[in-house]
Amino acid sequence: MEVGLAEVLLTLAFLLGLISFIPPLAKKINLPETVIIALLGIVLGGVSSLINSSMGLDLLEGPASALLSFPIDSEGFLLIFLPLLVFKGAMGINVRSLTHEIATVLLLAIVAVIVSTATIGFALYPFAQQTLVACLLLGAIVATTDPSAVASIFREIGAAARLSRLVEGEALLNDAAAIAIFTILAGAITAHHEISFREAVTDFLTNFAGAVIIGVAVARLALLIITAISGFPAAEITLSVVLPYGVYILCDNILGFSGVVATASAGLTVSALGPSTFRPLTWNFLKELWEQLEFWASTLVFMLAALLVPRMMIGITRWDLVLILIASLAGLLARSVVIFGMLPILTVTRLSPPVPTRFKVTMAWGGLRGAITLALALAVNENPHINDSITHFVGIVATGFVLVTLLVNGTTLRSLVLFLKLDRLSPIDEALRNQIIGIGLSHVAQRVSHVSDELSFSFRTRSGVISRLEQRAEKEKASNNFETALSDRERVNLALLTIANQERSLLLDLFCVQGMSSRRVIETLLRGIEAIIDATQLEGRYGYVKSRRKSLQPSLRLRLAQMLHRRFHIDRPLTLCMMERFETLIISHLVSTSLIRFVRERMEPTLGRRITEIVSEVLGRQRKLLEDALATLRLHYSGYSEALESRLLRQIALRLEDEEYATLAKDNLISEELHRELRRSIERQRTRLDTPLRFNLRSGIEQRLRMFQAFNGVPDGALHELAARVFICFLSPGEVLIHKGERIHTIYAQVAGLVESATSVGDAQEVMLGAGDLIGANSHIQGLRAQNTVRSLQFSHLLAIPQADFDKLLRAFPIVKRQIIRRHGMRLDGTLEANVVITKEGETISPAHEAGFIISPSVEKS
Repeated sequence: MEVGLAEVLLTLAFLLGLISFIPPLAKKINLPETVIIALLGIVLGGVSSLINSSMGLDLLEGPASALLSFPIDSEGFLLIFLPLLVFKGAMGINVRSLTHEIATVLLLAIVAVIVSTATIGFALYPFAQQTLVACLLLGAIVATTDPSAVASIFREIGAAARLSRLVEGEALLNDAAAIAIFTILAGAITAHHEISFREAVTDFLTNFAGAVIIGVAVARLALLIITAISGFPAAEITLSVVLPYGVYILCDNILGFSGVVATASAGLTVSALGPSTFRPLTWNFLKELWEQLEFWASTLVFMLAALLVPRMMIGITRWDLVLILIASLAGLLARSVVIFGMLPILTVTRLSPPVPTRFKVTMAWGGLRGAITLALALAVNENPHINDSITHFVGIVATGFVLVTLLVNGTTLRSLVLFLKLDRLSPIDEALRNQIIGIGLSHVAQRVSHVSDELSFSFRTRSGVISRLEQRAEKEKASNNFETALSDRERVNLALLTIANQERSLLLDLFCVQGMSSRRVIETLLRGIEAIIDATQLEGRYGYVKSRRKSLQPSLRLRLAQMLHRRFHIDRPLTLCMMERFETLIISHLVSTSLIRFVRERMEPTLGRRITEIVSEVLGRQRKLLEDALATLRLHYSGYSEALESRLLRQIALRLEDEEYATLAKDNLISEELHRELRRSIERQRTRLDTPLRFNLRSGIEQRLRMFQAFNGVPDGALHELAARVFICFLSPGEVLIHKGERIHTIYAQVAGLVESATSVGDAQEVMLGAGDLIGANSHIQGLRAQNTVRSLQFSHLLAIPQADFDKLLRAFPIVKRQIIRRHGMRLDGTLEANVVITKEGETISPAHEAGFIISPSVEKS
């Protein structure tokens, strides 16, 4: 019977309607959704086959034929559904968290597939009466795991997040490895040639590497296009749907690489860069859309594959049942060997964090097989170049293997997870639970009292509800063991993790403000805060402080731009980098202010005053560093700083104005027409604010040179000429400016900040050099190499004068040389102190305490 388009659409609508009842049914009877879908598909397939082969049911033959003749083959399964499932799985993974588990994931995804293929193949070979290649082909087919059932169980019962991450990460590359091995073995069977191990390994690695490169490159290109069309959410989301199919077909059908690996790489790229590319509202909608697409794809592919199970099991014998049992036991053994035998090796070699035994047991038992296994078995059945004996063997054993894992492992996995107590909270969360509930209920009781007064509830009703809330709060506070269950170190680490996550939320909130910041700035800030979170989890307070300081260091891009500026006098890259650094520091300063208030108002009631004071001290140092870095930039570029801050505040004001009008419209206080007009007015103002600010990198250099005492007596014309030759240099705390023993090629005129060096005579006594000093000038005049290492103590701003230009100035104006020698003598005598800053009026400000501490230039004193 030929199935038309109307029948196909009606069948599809019927299946979608049917699977919409599966989630509530699965929750009610405590079975994985995948198991119910498989059973339902098998029943539908079997009943449809009986209807078509029986007499007297003509009325049902049409729908039954439409179900059995649905126009989709193995290629359709892989091409339609696989890109969606792989891309969504990758997009839902935290890439930075996955990198810590990359060795474990690669072991489970690649090594486990190879071991499973070999173990199952060699276990079946003595009994299956098939060639070894055919047995290995079956092993590759059943080596793919289906994480959907396992992940849904973990999410529902609240299993450890790391366990879910390992299972989902494994599934990303598991299918790719199995499909690659399947392709090699199937090609050997159809071409009737022996397999070359060297060629197989080379092809496998080439396919993997090429697919990763193409996947990342295409995803980055798509994100660049999305950035260019920002502001049109429908277009941005459409491109996200196009991406997985485009990269899959490009690699699989055109370039010959692994389409699955390319799609997974593209999904991971979007997961890592998506929050800084899409506006938060668009990103949230995008994730919800992909969750819906994944639900349709995962349930449909399993339902359609399950419909074929009765047809593929035709002709099953008792011996086939023995082969299914052998394959199932061999698969479980192979997975257990990898998990229990090889994962400890990764732990010993420190390639991966240790995996608890409870996790290993769950992962070994949770290796369920699903739709991809059935699709690959169907591909063998549809291949006319493979003989009937192999297709019968593969179809029956692979299908039976899937049913065993679903009906045995799938139905007992929930009980195993509960038995192993993997649904329990972590020790930190368990200790925090009573503390949070007690404080939260007290706040709720206060809010209920306020609301009940406003809504005029009776005193008896109000007092009854509030008293129950207060009793629960007192009960939770009485059983609270937070102070004794966690050490001070653990509570400090918990507080810093909370602050880091809050900072990430604040950054995303600021990203909601249209035009507030560029994608590159937000991407840099989010990448930095993710690194801080990871460092805090691994090393606690030390990791937090170290990563925080590192985030303020100049980026590699800024260093390259400074090199181009210094050596080739190319200013444009450094100009762009300085604009981004200004914006990054200002936004970080705004977020820092919010975090200090967050700690005082929200964290202190939960963690206590002592822990809050420690955390506040850490945040205070962070804020000091930010103020220091900002003040150094503002000193030279005060006009640009004021313009940038003004624009940021105006953008925030426009957002608040937009929200105010939206609230008025929601409360029906203004009409829809008026609301649209008000929004158009806001958009016009935003468009005017989108005009980029002008940043003059060389602004004020000549004026700064005039403030140096060493240049007193030099004509303005000569300083004007010198200003055109110098370049800008910014140092971070701890950065080395000059190494001991190197030739002096550049003289540094310090405008702001402090550096430390040592005297050129006597013991190596460290001294400070500050604003108004010429670093390296005295050694150069004496014809000496650098006598000491010069290192920055704080964020410093310098003007770098090339040696040739400095020598020209010395020859033309000998007074400069005399004044440099005089200042050096004064410093040796102790009559000259380092200055923090030279103000616009030429006055100097000296540090009030030791240079070993990071201090902020007191620009306000000017």
